[in-house]
Amino acid sequence: MTDRYCVFGHPVAHSKSPAIHAAFAEQTGEAIEYTAIEAPLDGFAGAWRRFTAEGGRGANVTVPFKEEAFRLCDTLSQRARRAGAVNTLALGDNGLTYGDTTDGIGLVRDLQRHGVALAGARILVLGAGGAVRGILEPLLAAGPKSLCVANRTAVKACALAADFADLGEIEGGGFDAVSGPFDLVINGTSASLAGDLPPLPDDLFAPGATAHDMMYGAEPTVFLRWAEAHGARTVDGLGMLVEQAAESFFQWHGVRPATAPVLERLRQAL
Repeated sequence: MTDRYCVFGHPVAHSKSPAIHAAFAEQTGEAIEYTAIEAPLDGFAGAWRRFTAEGGRGANVTVPFKEEAFRLCDTLSQRARRAGAVNTLALGDNGLTYGDTTDGIGLVRDLQRHGVALAGARILVLGAGGAVRGILEPLLAAGPKSLCVANRTAVKACALAADFADLGEIEGGGFDAVSGPFDLVINGTSASLAGDLPPLPDDLFAPGATAHDMMYGAEPTVFLRWAEAHGARTVDGLGMLVEQAAESFFQWHGVRPATAPVLERLRQAL
């Protein structure tokens, strides 16, 4: 029997999740059907209920439905509760919906794959939206020396830092208050989509620092080009995408796929 899974989004036709999960299934021998479903903007919960009524067992959730997915769950993981958002849904045998967010652990695993040391590191995260909220708990769990959240609206960054202050050394502020150097700088703003760059000082990076952009494309983002010009090693968000998908796959099927060959295949197709 083939189990059904999907990714919900709006729009969703561009999603690489079906290709990623098909590759994972081929690699592990799991019999699954994984499709992309564009849910109505005002009808996500109904789309999930229809999907499960027709035999669906689980789903990934992308923008703009991660907060709605959070609200419809019967049970939430600790990291999903912290993030206030869900990107992975699973239907239990008891008919209850379980929700988790795998974005943060996907980021951490991709950074580790690149040899980025997080324990004892000075980390700067740019942005204070939902994407950033979803990565803070796993980053703090890795034991950095400090973590700074910087945002165009300083009060939003300060509020976000306060929400996670019980987990480690974290502070928030505006871009104008950023003072390096940092060992790792993560761009979680949407500026890359518009080809913009947050206002950042030239002395942002410590020697040997890494710059990570949660966005990805066929060409480096403007942030990664700027970071490379200022001496940082650069990593885009494609590996994070594959790693978060692998965590979802593991939760659904109990087997952890190898991510490197799938990432290489996606990279070549960009």
